[in-house]
Amino acid sequence: MAKIEKSFSRRDRVAEQIRREVAELIRTELKDPRVGMVSITDVEVTADYSHAKVFFSTLAGSEHVPAVLTGLQKAAGFLRRELGKRISIHMTPQLHFVFDQSLERGADLSKLIQEAVAISQASDPGSESESTPAPETDPGDK
Repeated sequence: MAKIEKSFSRRDRVAEQIRREVAELIRTELKDPRVGMVSITDVEVTADYSHAKVFFSTLAGSEHVPAVLTGLQKAAGFLRRELGKRISIHMTPQLHFVFDQSLERGADLSKLIQEAVAISQASDPGSESESTPAPETDPGDK
């Protein structure tokens, strides 16, 4: 049986390591009250490892995103310095924080789908039984 190996590029491995370490630093070391309940969802690193886009989501609600983003931007230098102590790469990337809207967008789409299904069922309540035709019987089979 052939062994199937997943190959990840070095950039992907570095990005994943940065994601884990930044999440840990935010959780344990960052004392800014604006930055609470933040999840790091993804990290994209440039080819030369000089910049990293750090995507985050927050449970604080969309009205608090600007404050959370400001707090993360203010802490970027501290996080970069601490990240440099934890991982050994030639250059510690400059961190750029970006709000990840995919979770909110997914929740909005799920809500729209549920509303459409509810409207469809309310407007045609008998459609479920009509959608599956009853088996036909031949009167001559007796």
